[in-house]
Amino acid sequence: MRDRELTALQAALAAEHAAVYGYGVVGGRIHPDRRAQATAAYDAHRARRDALVREVRDLGGTPVAAAPAYALPFPVPDSAAAVRLAAELEDRVAGVYSDLVRSAEGELRGTATGALREAAVRAVRWRGESVAFPGLAERDRAASAPASGTPTA
Repeated sequence: MRDRELTALQAALAAEHAAVYGYGVVGGRIHPDRRAQATAAYDAHRARRDALVREVRDLGGTPVAAAPAYALPFPVPDSAAAVRLAAELEDRVAGVYSDLVRSAEGELRGTATGALREAAVRAVRWRGESVAFPGLAERDRAASAPASGTPTA
């Protein structure tokens, strides 16, 4: 169990590193009326990142380092794209916290659940709508797919 927790913690840490980077891009493109929201999200991801570093060390691991740069999922030339990027960052972070919830026990599971919930709420605020299963992209797609006579995997 400890190895699964450590692997999931490292994945969450890597996602938080990417989110911190991504919010740097968001902050540079976002309309001033949403800048405080971007700053709050950036600060939240930095705090989560720092807490994950401590958790990894507490389990005897060496925290995964941030990459020098990250490939963005799409160009971010303006505020509208920055909003889409922020929602995408939150969806990705929610996904890794969903994995951590499944891998962890006790207090760590509760912490991961809180982080998943926070990412889902931020995604809704950016996107303006919710998804059926935050953090579970495959279930969200299945829930939003039109019904058919053929079961999906």
